Amino acid sequence: MTAIPAIPAAPPTGAPRGRRTANRRSGPPEDAPRWERPAFAAVLVLATVLYSWGIGHAALHPFYGAAIRSMSESWRAFFFGGLDASGSISIDKLPGAFWPDALSVRLFGPSTWAAALPQVVEGVLTVWLLHRIVRPWAGPFAALIAALTLTLTPVTVVLARATIPDTALTLLLVAAAGALQKAVRTERLLPLITCGIWVGLAFQAKMLQAWLVLPVFATVYQLAAPGTPLKRALRVLLGGAVALAVSCSWVLIAWATPAADRPYLDGTSENNPFALVFGYNGLSRFSSDSTAFGAVAGTAASRTTGNTGWDMLINHTVGPQVAWFLPLAVLAAVLGVVWRARQPRTDLLRAGFVMWGGWLAVHALVFSASNGNHAYYTAVIAPALAALAGGGLALFRSEYESEQEAGGRRHRALPAAIALTAVWALVLDWPTRFVSWLLPVAVMLALCGVVGLGARGPRTSPRMVHAALAAGIAATLVVPAGWALCSLNPLYAGAVTSPMTGPVGNAYHDHPRHAPRRVGLDRPSARDTALLDYLTTHRHGEKYLLATQAAYSAEPLLRAKSEPILVMGGFTGSTPFPTAQQLGSLVTAHQLRYALLTTQRPTTGATTWVKSHCTRIPPTAYGRRTDGSFTLYDCTPKA
Repeated sequence: MTAIPAIPAAPPTGAPRGRRTANRRSGPPEDAPRWERPAFAAVLVLATVLYSWGIGHAALHPFYGAAIRSMSESWRAFFFGGLDASGSISIDKLPGAFWPDALSVRLFGPSTWAAALPQVVEGVLTVWLLHRIVRPWAGPFAALIAALTLTLTPVTVVLARATIPDTALTLLLVAAAGALQKAVRTERLLPLITCGIWVGLAFQAKMLQAWLVLPVFATVYQLAAPGTPLKRALRVLLGGAVALAVSCSWVLIAWATPAADRPYLDGTSENNPFALVFGYNGLSRFSSDSTAFGAVAGTAASRTTGNTGWDMLINHTVGPQVAWFLPLAVLAAVLGVVWRARQPRTDLLRAGFVMWGGWLAVHALVFSASNGNHAYYTAVIAPALAALAGGGLALFRSEYESEQEAGGRRHRALPAAIALTAVWALVLDWPTRFVSWLLPVAVMLALCGVVGLGARGPRTSPRMVHAALAAGIAATLVVPAGWALCSLNPLYAGAVTSPMTGPVGNAYHDHPRHAPRRVGLDRPSARDTALLDYLTTHRHGEKYLLATQAAYSAEPLLRAKSEPILVMGGFTGSTPFPTAQQLGSLVTAHQLRYALLTTQRPTTGATTWVKSHCTRIPPTAYGRRTDGSFTLYDCTPKA
């Protein structure tokens, strides 16, 4: 196996500028090891297969899947994130993450695989991009390990087939990290500007979560980039200004657009885009005040999932999704900084450990302080864990090969890291024993690796060392790979609203919105078909096919057929749109006839108006004996 190419140290501060720039641009040799290209190609093929498996029956999020179909039918709904084709009310997020999905459905037609295809592409691109970033930082060995680790992280596998914004967020932030690394390495301004653009685009996918990396990026550039402190500070401010401008572009456009010309913004009490971003999706996640910054009342409570606190990343629900390489990543980040503490300020290898370690630390801190998190939120830390795992093993291997003969102690880090990661896999899997049949395999491989590396002597052949290293790396990957592969079975892929792999998803079985069922754009149920046929037959020029109480009632109808549907109350059912007066005006003007209410969502002024002014229609009218919690009303004005 080829030795890790050394990262060139930065020249002294007084070196000529041209020479310094040339040295900083140098990285690993251009001639790649013979094993690199076929090995990386195999990783990309593996990622493509895992991420696209069963794409025709992908786990489309009911709410976002409905919006994707509506956005594919109307450019107004597309730009503003309208939940229905008329764009009466928006989704509760910025629409950027769903633009590729909507374009795919518009291009290929309303099918499940078309909606999920961009997620697969984004997942594979993230693996490819991480390899491209890690290679000039820590060499081909580290890049391959990082790409393989990210590919086999369970949460990335299960999320790649779900229409949820975190896949796009992760891709864009990894692109931003690559641009930052290039800016530090080359001393050029353009990559730093590009970094700000990528962060701004990530903001369009997941809003404030995209900004969590900004303090880390600013610190890395200030610590490791060449130039005077003032020059570095000014460039950091410029990059931050670019990130802010791109981040707020959609919000400012929505704010400047008259309310009558865009959808009502879901999750806000006063139809304010800043409340959507900084209140509903911001302060309400960290405060007991559910109306923080104009958020809709009750929002924060509806998001409390229990995954919070200092142990959030290692609990029995979240841990198996992402934390398999957490001890290795922490060890790599600490030793990567400590061992290279005497290197020049501009040392690129140390800067990389600071960047990825800071990425991991900031997200862990924020997740632990929030009201609650879905397990799939942690997908954003998977690239950091993978990069640290790859960079750490490469660093430990380099020290192992250089200090074994010199009699130092650093060579012990490599077998210790392998043993620690294997033991940690046992700890994470033990509460559920989900892949208990793989635990003996992991133990055996770890023993082969640790003993083989520890027993190296003057007569030990390089092939034996390489075989021991391969066994040790396999030991760290075999258990998380088992969890990841099991997610290909829908039974172990979690819920459509909260994808996660393994038996932990079965906790949602008792909840009607969290059952492990699959919904699609092209598979309406018999009930949905019967209801849509009835409404279409009795529609006589009204603008809206019907009004529904909350998105819960409208989602299956919107996925089955793109029609203007007035979603009262938005996602939670608590958004104050439309008011009872607005609803009555629509009925009087013959713009609306039918309303569908449910007992599963809170009562509002609009729903009270429906019950008092409209006539109840029995389910037998559209061929159903019962309709669960739903009740259809005819609001035709009486003579």
